[in-house]
Amino acid sequence: MTRPDTTRLVMKFGGTSMGDLERIRRAARIVAAEVSAGKQVAVVVSAMAGKTNELVAWTDGAGPAAAGLPLSDDEYDVVVASGEQVTSGLLAATLRNMGFNARSWMGWQVPILTDDAHARARIIDIPGEKLGAAVDAGEIAIVPGFQGVTSDGKITTLGRGGSDTSAVAVAAALGCPCDIYTDVDGVYTTDPRIENRARRLAKVSYEEMLEMASLGAKVLQTRSVELAMAKQVPVRVLSSFIEPDANGVMPDKGGTLICDEEEIVEKRIVSGVTMSRDEARITLLGLSDRVDAPADVFTRLAEANVNVDMIVQSQSRTAGTVNLTFTTGRRDAVRAADLMTAAKEQLGFEEIRVDEDVAKVSVVGVGMRSHAGVAQTMFKALADKGVKFQAISTSEIKISVLIDAAYAELAVRALHSAYGLDAV
Repeated sequence: MTRPDTTRLVMKFGGTSMGDLERIRRAARIVAAEVSAGKQVAVVVSAMAGKTNELVAWTDGAGPAAAGLPLSDDEYDVVVASGEQVTSGLLAATLRNMGFNARSWMGWQVPILTDDAHARARIIDIPGEKLGAAVDAGEIAIVPGFQGVTSDGKITTLGRGGSDTSAVAVAAALGCPCDIYTDVDGVYTTDPRIENRARRLAKVSYEEMLEMASLGAKVLQTRSVELAMAKQVPVRVLSSFIEPDANGVMPDKGGTLICDEEEIVEKRIVSGVTMSRDEARITLLGLSDRVDAPADVFTRLAEANVNVDMIVQSQSRTAGTVNLTFTTGRRDAVRAADLMTAAKEQLGFEEIRVDEDVAKVSVVGVGMRSHAGVAQTMFKALADKGVKFQAISTSEIKISVLIDAAYAELAVRALHSAYGLDAV
């Protein structure tokens, strides 16, 4: 594995950190401290907090394309990508005002090459030569997150949370670590707003962070963790509210390092407990028990791009039928239910039920691979609190249960205590 170039550094600031001119000045002081310490720096920025929502509302207000004309997805991207362009220019101007050589680079200038799936594009490649030469020459390169360009020159956006992915991709192109500054000071054993005894983790493996991000932790966007793991980019999550001292030197920044599992000496059995309320349970009652029925159900959902997580099949009271339960994101629930209802005769089920009053609670940890009893601890802790589970899903390093939403926070606190995470 190639070691990252620690003379270079990519820094990323989210929407809260770019919220107004004073916060942009604070971000500039943090960047200046790294440059003064000898780093060659590229910075990736989000739009000001709330700005993207405003821009989306404007595009919605413009209305859809008339019949016979192409969809306006490409023009949507032109509009919503402008928020990051503003903050890129403002941060570069602020740094110049402080006496530092800074320049904003638009996505097409780097270039950040993507496919043509507008509003949800994926990065194909970032040739790092021009950007690398600029930072090595002492320029602070400010790059707008969330945006890219197709092979035929059209602006694209990467979907919500895409600036994290942009930052990791730029770091991969430059072969260096990535510091992500946000409104929290690291990754915690659970949400501190739910459990005040939650502890900040010094290190988390890529695999653990990927599970946590996909299971409800909001610190990092899932695609950014996938990319960091694939490209072996060390990522540190830090607070943007830490100020350099009077001499322009950053204090001990703390934070959480997202890294390869091999770099973590003491592997915890469980590293974190997550919760997601963005869940819906859909049950098909009296589904024909023919062998291809489940395949028919999930093929229809897959073709409609509906992601399914937990799946449970049980016997029905009616002979020759089963009950099939699956979960999906709450935003996809209506679409999934409509798909099933439209195909009721072909699928052969008696009734469909949709329940959005559910939550998914998960425990995550690489230590599960080598320790027995993790599931027993989880189910006993839930049973002791009278929490019933409706579905289960597992991987090598996580166990998730679906429960009534009313018990979600109680379950998180119980599991956090059961695994001793308040003593990490």
